Amino acid sequence: MPRDDLDPVFTALAHPDRRAILDRLAERPGMATGEIAAGFSVSRVQVMKHLKILEDAALVIARKEGRVRRHWLNAAPLQRICDLWTDRYGGFWATRMVDIKERVESRRTTGGETRRTADGSTASGGGGRSPARKERKRA
Repeated sequence: MPRDDLDPVFTALAHPDRRAILDRLAERPGMATGEIAAGFSVSRVQVMKHLKILEDAALVIARKEGRVRRHWLNAAPLQRICDLWTDRYGGFWATRMVDIKERVESRRTTGGETRRTADGSTASGGGGRSPARKERKRA
């Protein structure tokens, strides 16, 4: 599925009722339209419109069995989005997490905290007074 074909998927996922329909189909595959509509406060017609949008986005597969129309979740478009975004942004966050880990470990080895001074620079210290201040205090 080309990247441009994901627009209908994002559009379909934008509405909370459609996301709820997907959740229901994940829990109970093969639900009939009436079973799905029974769980919503909106009309059956409105649920059918939501199902049509989900089908157009390839998130739902429907099959007619006699007079009953059954629906199944198709998670492939969701996996495609996940794969694209993980590939694109996963490295960014992995790098940031390594940076955070290194900073935390460096604070542990130096035994002090880094704090901002009035001029915006950083200074580390153990939280105690400088030796010169201690001497002045004693005198």
